[in-house]
Amino acid sequence: MPKSVKNNPNPNSAAAKMQAREQEYQQLQANNQPPAHLIKNCFNAFWTGGLICLVAQGVQQILLNYGFNNETVGAPTSAVMIILAIILTACGVYDRISQFAGAGSAVPITGFANTMSSAAMEYRSEGFVLGVGGNMFKVAGPVIVFGAVSSFVVAIITVLVYQLGGGSL
Repeated sequence: MPKSVKNNPNPNSAAAKMQAREQEYQQLQANNQPPAHLIKNCFNAFWTGGLICLVAQGVQQILLNYGFNNETVGAPTSAVMIILAIILTACGVYDRISQFAGAGSAVPITGFANTMSSAAMEYRSEGFVLGVGGNMFKVAGPVIVFGAVSSFVVAIITVLVYQLGGGSL
């Protein structure tokens, strides 16, 4: 039965050397890791995400001035924000925004558009079907599936609550 490295009295054994190299690597990695700026990162994510939402609100107001009403303005606003994110991704601007803002740029619908268009741009040399389409939906597939499944579960729970007398539709 092999002995563990800690119980091995021979410091020149291969296992002891490997453990020493691993510890040395862990120490080197800890010493060279940049400091985490949690408060600054949270602040940047917050105001950048808010700025994206402010732009979307501005787009919505413009569309309301052009004849849309409160019930119909949501879909065109989302479409305009998606198109803006794709254009910014194609120009390389959205990646810089994402590096600065982190989750603040990933959470809104523009982050999803950036992810999809980045995958499409990266694999375009492999063709439209297997390259663009296949790799784009590697990213979108799980989001769509889990979104559909979670909305189904929430709908079932809502119906059960209302059927058991928890409220009225």
